[in-house]
Amino acid sequence: MSKTKHTEFIKNEAKRLGFISCGIAKAEFLEEEAPRLENWLNQNMHGEMRYMENHFDKRLDPTKLVEGSKSVISLLLNYYPEQLQQEGSYKVSKYAYGQDYHHVIKSKLKELLHAIQDEIGEVNGRAFVDSAPVLDKVWAKKSGLGWIGKHSNLLSKQIGSFYFIAELIVDLGLEYDMPVTDHCGSCTACIDACPTEAIVAPYEVDGSKCISYFTIELKEQIPTEFKGQFDDWIFGCDICQDVCPWNRFSKSHSEPLFQPNEKLLSYSKKDWEEITQEVFSEIFKKSAVKRTKFSGLTRNINFVKET
Repeated sequence: MSKTKHTEFIKNEAKRLGFISCGIAKAEFLEEEAPRLENWLNQNMHGEMRYMENHFDKRLDPTKLVEGSKSVISLLLNYYPEQLQQEGSYKVSKYAYGQDYHHVIKSKLKELLHAIQDEIGEVNGRAFVDSAPVLDKVWAKKSGLGWIGKHSNLLSKQIGSFYFIAELIVDLGLEYDMPVTDHCGSCTACIDACPTEAIVAPYEVDGSKCISYFTIELKEQIPTEFKGQFDDWIFGCDICQDVCPWNRFSKSHSEPLFQPNEKLLSYSKKDWEEITQEVFSEIFKKSAVKRTKFSGLTRNINFVKET
C-alpha cells in the first residue's frame, strides 16, 4: 500500500471510531516551541504544576517518545453536551460531564492502532491523551486541525473548540497535512471575559491565574485575592470558550460515555452545598472530577459560596 492509501485508511478508521477530525504531521523536533515553552516555565506560569518542568526534551521531540517515529496523528473528539446544567447553579466544565475522557479516548486510540497494524503490518506506535509530555495543541495545529486562539485553545472554523485532542505517534511515513491560518482577527472576547485576567496577552495564558488551575490542579487553599472572581465555577472553567464566536458552530457529541449523571444537570446551589461523599462518588463515579476528590470539590464550593 502507498502512503496515500495508508493515510486514507487511517482517516477513515478515525471517523468510524467517532473522532470528528484527524490530521497528520511529520514527527520532528518542535524548534520554534522551545523558547516559548522555556519562557513560559521561567515566568512560573505553570504555578504548582511542577510536572510541566519534566521531560523538556520529550515535549519537543516525538522521536524520544517513540523510537524511529515518522508521523504524529492528531485526533479530535467532540464533548459538547446536548444539555447544560441548570441556570444559577455552581458550574462544572462541560468536558467533565461524562466519563473520564482519558479512558474513553485511550481505548479508541488502541483500537485505531490495532486496526493500522492489522491493515498495514508491523507498525510501532504509542497513544497519548493529555497524560504524557506531548504538546497536543501544537501537533493538532501542525496537522491542520485548527489554529491556536488567543485563549490558547485549538480553534476550528467548522467546530469551534469543545473537543479533546489526542495523538498516535507512529513509525510509519504518511502524507502530511498543512497548517491552517489564524482566524481570531481583532476579536478579544476571551481576553475581556476572563474574570481572573489569566489571558495576560493574546495567545499567552498565565496558567497559575486560571480558574481551571485553582479548582483542579492547586491542592492548597485558593488565594483570597481571587474571591468573587470565579463566576460560580467549582470544577474547571469554560468562560473563554463560551464567549468565543467560533463556538456558535458547536454541535452536540454522540458519545454515550460522555452523557452526564442527571443530578449533575439538575443540582441547585443548595444541593451542591449539601453534597456528601457518598453522592459525590455516585455522580462522579467514572468522571474526571474525581481528580479533585470530594475534599477538593467542597473546598471549591465553599470558596465560591463565601464570595
